[in-house]
Amino acid sequence: MPETIRDTVILGSGCSGLTAAIYTARANLKPLVLEGHEPGGQLSITTLVENFPGFPEGIQGPQLIENMKQQASRFGAEFRMGHLVSADLSKRPFALDLGAETIHARTLIIASGASARWLGLPSEQALIGHGVSSCATCDGFFFSGKEIAVIGGGDSAMEEALFLTRFATRVFMIHRRDQFRASRIMLDRAIAHPKIQFVTNTVVEEVLGVEEKEVKGLRTRNVLTGEESILHVSGMFLAIGHEPNAKMFAGQLDLDEDGYIKTQNYVLTRVQGVYACGDVQDRRYRQAITAAGTGCMAALEVEKYLEEHGR
Repeated sequence: MPETIRDTVILGSGCSGLTAAIYTARANLKPLVLEGHEPGGQLSITTLVENFPGFPEGIQGPQLIENMKQQASRFGAEFRMGHLVSADLSKRPFALDLGAETIHARTLIIASGASARWLGLPSEQALIGHGVSSCATCDGFFFSGKEIAVIGGGDSAMEEALFLTRFATRVFMIHRRDQFRASRIMLDRAIAHPKIQFVTNTVVEEVLGVEEKEVKGLRTRNVLTGEESILHVSGMFLAIGHEPNAKMFAGQLDLDEDGYIKTQNYVLTRVQGVYACGDVQDRRYRQAITAAGTGCMAALEVEKYLEEHGR
């Protein structure tokens, strides 16, 4: 039996993980937060956040994360850079392999999030938060009166495009094929909308505006003819899916067909003492405030579990 056993370990340092850290730290559980591959989660690459309650003028995403981290630290949460290599949830305490060391924990909160899929273009990565986004509900308002593009061909892409018509004067739907994965009803809605224009058999080769630090347009290529052209837009929204960071739990926890952790009663997994919160188990809402809410739930469940088991 290891000499030091943590009451709780939190995987991830986005909104859900930091909220869980605040609650468990205030309960004097001295949580250890492993910050993961993307410290701060998706908010760390978001500019102005205007829909998080309590900030009438909005707040920069990285600043919101830093505020939450300081709040958790104030109550005794410990933060450590690193990510989980593998976990053994079959024995207690749980064994968490970080590569250089193994940590043991009585409870585990998985708040490892989901990573948006990107095209992988250097210009795209340079302009994330400056006109390139993966969240229409987060950033759509900033494109009022402008022309923008949505990349994708599934239901999520159609939903994003339809939502963005509330703000944009025109939405270009760019898809690499002329067939769509979207359901017929969602596709028909998008086709019928006067503000949405489809650009099919087309891929984005470059996002223009890196030097200006704002999207100035897209250099696109027709995959059938090879012809390149410039599409003059002020923003590009990626809607090609998210990748939940839960692969290391395959075979130990129940995952759905897309790799999201299945939960009951909001945050309970099939292993007692293991809880999942935020985007790693939420494929529907994916908002900072909903992630924070489930982080709170997971922390309260940890408190309850440890009390019931004599801690």
